[in-house]
Amino acid sequence: MLQEQINKDYITAMKARDSVKSSTLNFLRAQLKNVSIEQQTEKLSDDAVIAVLKKQIKQRQDSIEQFKQAGRTELVDKESAELAVLQEYLPEQMSAEQIEVIVKDAVAELQASSMKDMGRVMKAVGEKTGGNADNKVVSEVVKKILMNQ
Repeated sequence: MLQEQINKDYITAMKARDSVKSSTLNFLRAQLKNVSIEQQTEKLSDDAVIAVLKKQIKQRQDSIEQFKQAGRTELVDKESAELAVLQEYLPEQMSAEQIEVIVKDAVAELQASSMKDMGRVMKAVGEKTGGNADNKVVSEVVKKILMNQ
């Protein structure tokens, strides 16, 4: 399971004195613990772990953008390093072309014709991709396809 792998990698990083990886994984482990307490479960499913990972990755990406605008390169570097550690645990992400095929299928299935249908299409695509697609890319592809209809 993914959660067990994260715990093992945390211990390995601690032994190797890899401060970036160990601190990032320690924070991730704390977030996973909070979610498991909320869900009242001992072990989280891989899907739940991936959801937490995606949330953490999004936070890092937002922070990087804000730090770039503020000219804080040392913080951009720190967040980028943490982002790289977190992305190692995500499943292989689909390409834009693969996403486009799935989006076109979903649009046809739902008979979506305007931007009003975007929420329904996003939900359907999310179910079909199973967390293996970047939501930002999915959103851009859905907008492009719905606007060209």
